[in-house]
Amino acid sequence: MIDFVIKAQKGYADKIGELVSMLEHARAVTIWELGGLSQEDLDHLSARDSNSIGALLLHIASIEKVHQVISFEKRDLNEDELKKWGSALELGDKARSDIKGQPLEYYLEELAEVRRETLKQLKTKDEAWLFEENSWPNDVAYNNYYLWFHVLEDEISHRGQIRMLKRKMKHRR
Repeated sequence: MIDFVIKAQKGYADKIGELVSMLEHARAVTIWELGGLSQEDLDHLSARDSNSIGALLLHIASIEKVHQVISFEKRDLNEDELKKWGSALELGDKARSDIKGQPLEYYLEELAEVRRETLKQLKTKDEAWLFEENSWPNDVAYNNYYLWFHVLEDEISHRGQIRMLKRKMKHRR
């Protein structure tokens, strides 16, 4: 069921609980949007240079994974993690060749597995952690709150793409 009330979730510091509420709302709407999609739908490319819905779903999971590593572990993806998530992160040609042939359940489990880790880690954080500042290699500052805001905006943006792809598929049938 989709919750339309943003409120601090139990077991989390207040602002982190509100963030969790937003993350979970965004995910519930994304999952709702996927209802009834077949493997063919998930693999469909609407144009030679487009991304499939399946690739976009793994991209959503990969962005969350990257932000886990950056914010919780203070590092970048390692070689093994890049092997698993690289195609999904980059999208494009590599994703078009690598990400296909999976049922919806595969993508849902990948999203759920990454989210379980996010929720587990967020339970250990306090509000000061959200505002903890760091810098990218180019000396641009960011905080953990921004990182998790980006996870939200990325999922919402790609969900818009998924909706557009679904409309195009509907018109081709």
